[in-house]
Amino acid sequence: MPNKKVLVIKSIHLALFIFMCVCLFYILYCAITGTYDWTLLAAMAFILIDALSIVFNRGRCPFTTLAEKYGAENGAVTHLILPAWAARHVFKFFIALFVVEIIWLGTGYFT
Repeated sequence: MPNKKVLVIKSIHLALFIFMCVCLFYILYCAITGTYDWTLLAAMAFILIDALSIVFNRGRCPFTTLAEKYGAENGAVTHLILPAWAARHVFKFFIALFVVEIIWLGTGYFT
């Protein structure tokens, strides 16, 4: 049975991962519909804060590092809800999606 601390950390990590997915797809929805409001700014802020936390942790999610510190073999959670091939490429996909969304939002806003 896994360590309780690891279970709590991985549960929070999974909840945050799902929240970030929701933010990314909300930004896509806003780009498609041309919606520009405070919730779009909040979603973008959450994504940027998450990205900065990963950059400052040398390319790793701080929750992954924390879970491994407390005994998890692997602190990642993407494999819990995605197939292995998708879990390996989820960040590349999300970065590309975010760039496309920003470009789409920018062209829609300034035209």
